[in-house]
Amino acid sequence: MCGIIGYIGEKEAVPILVEGLKRMEYRGYDSAGLAVIEKEGLICEKTVGKITDLEVLLGKRRFSSTMGIAHTRWATHGEPSDFNAHPHIDCKGEIAVVHNGIIENYMALRELLERKGHQFRTETDTEVLAHLIEEYYQGDLTEATRMALTQVEGTYGIAVLCLHNPGQIVAARKGSPLVIGKGQGEHIVASDVAALIRYTNQVVYLEDGELAVITKDDFTISTTEKVKVPPKFQEISWSLDMIEKSGFPHFMLKEIFEQPTTLRNAVRGRLNEEEGTARLNGLRLYYDDLPHIKRIIFTACGTSWHAALAGEYMIEDLAHIPVEVEYASEFRYRGPLIDEGTVVFVISQSGETADTLAAMREAKRKGATTLGICNVVGSTIARETDAGVYIHAGPEIGVASTKAFTSQLMVLALIALMLGRMRDLSAEQGREMVEAINRIPDQVEAILSREKEIKKIASTFAQSNNFLYLGRSYNFPVALEGALKLKEISYVHAEGYPAAEMKHGPIALIDENMPVVVIAIRDSLYDKVLNNIEEVKARKGMVIAIATEGDRRIKGMVDHIFYVPKTLEFLTPLLTVIPLQLLAYHIAVLRGCHVDQPRNLAKSVTVE
Repeated sequence: MCGIIGYIGEKEAVPILVEGLKRMEYRGYDSAGLAVIEKEGLICEKTVGKITDLEVLLGKRRFSSTMGIAHTRWATHGEPSDFNAHPHIDCKGEIAVVHNGIIENYMALRELLERKGHQFRTETDTEVLAHLIEEYYQGDLTEATRMALTQVEGTYGIAVLCLHNPGQIVAARKGSPLVIGKGQGEHIVASDVAALIRYTNQVVYLEDGELAVITKDDFTISTTEKVKVPPKFQEISWSLDMIEKSGFPHFMLKEIFEQPTTLRNAVRGRLNEEEGTARLNGLRLYYDDLPHIKRIIFTACGTSWHAALAGEYMIEDLAHIPVEVEYASEFRYRGPLIDEGTVVFVISQSGETADTLAAMREAKRKGATTLGICNVVGSTIARETDAGVYIHAGPEIGVASTKAFTSQLMVLALIALMLGRMRDLSAEQGREMVEAINRIPDQVEAILSREKEIKKIASTFAQSNNFLYLGRSYNFPVALEGALKLKEISYVHAEGYPAAEMKHGPIALIDENMPVVVIAIRDSLYDKVLNNIEEVKARKGMVIAIATEGDRRIKGMVDHIFYVPKTLEFLTPLLTVIPLQLLAYHIAVLRGCHVDQPRNLAKSVTVE
């Protein structure tokens, strides 16, 4: 969940390490630190708080080292503090370790090491790694790290340096991502390509169970069983300006406004207008099997789970294939039944979500075909699934997902269209859908041009402490997503419900102080949603409606209204979610919240 960066080369390491940490700030953290090897020994500086606090600390001394490791931490074991911040050091002050993940057997290891005389200074699970490597160290850092990792249960992405091995960094991965960037006379290892993209676009992703020995001129990869692994280089297509704010006050707002472009990218080259279908090359090896699917399971977490829920409606409606949507965190623990003809789709923006990876591996263990939908090229899900589709949203820096969500929705719409055309959907119906899909980016652009309308609504309700979001059918997942966005970045309590479920409990909450956001577009359930609005108004609730352009009937029934363009029913979530993203953003800004780095949240959840 945190940020790792290590540098070894010919330049001064500290500025590169600090810049790398800043590139990963969006992932969320509560402390930061670094370790470098200077003439006087191994120097470790760390502090609770922001990277700017670390910079103040670093400004008190001069550095010349050309190698080092650094880290931003989200507390798991032990509260945020200077002591618990990474890097962690061995007893002699000669070995430094930074770590993402959780060492599940750390208490047993700690007790063993304490009996051997090791003295611990922190409450963290990570510190056992430093002492364990120290215990095995006999002049060979690589071997000591390898031996230490054979004793560890849990997940890790680590970078290690040692005072007596000044020409190398050792890195290893199991369940937590690490990537090595190759430069000219320098190498960088990081948990996120954002940290190294300024210096190189040639990278190698470590696989689980691999260990790398990195010098300024080269690196080697082997398994923890000492089997050499040839590096597989990939080229990162992201540019540096893609991870800058480009004049926007926050990454989240920038990414909301990028959605017309990212939706075009998700569609580009994938629609066949003449045949009225979609072609997804990432799934081409399975084209012969797809028409015979008996059941689809979607598994995902958070926002991706909401996208999956919309995908369930799409595929069952267009292709008539039974679909189940599973929380990835629950999937592998309940003994899921996977029979012949079942395909499991795993959805994750980062492609590294720990629960989703575990669900994918459980599905594979049970013999299912696993297909991925993710954003990050070369991520673990992209590598380990049987096949998949990239959403092409580009780097998403804001912790609260916006453009990745709509790109996931678009890819799911393409999959539903493709499966539908492989089964009962006519070419004429398909062509109508292709035409509607092609209009979506322009329609999103039109919604964004009216941002001021949403900002005005936000100013009215910025101090409200509770919200209810209601939607039906395709827009029930949008209600969930709208509520989640508000919770994530403004810390306002919000709940999403199917509109008809309001009568089964939530209606007790409604009074004149309860804003209710209702997605009330002109679809097959329009009249029923209007009845739900009447029920809210009868209890003095304040209604904010998302409605279809030209709908005059609803205008006199609600307190505030925002119109979205008309589209086909299965595509409406792509439009109705945009004003809800903007509403959450502006309420958060008005409440003085840290929009891009909301408290307690991390961008990529790589621990259970």
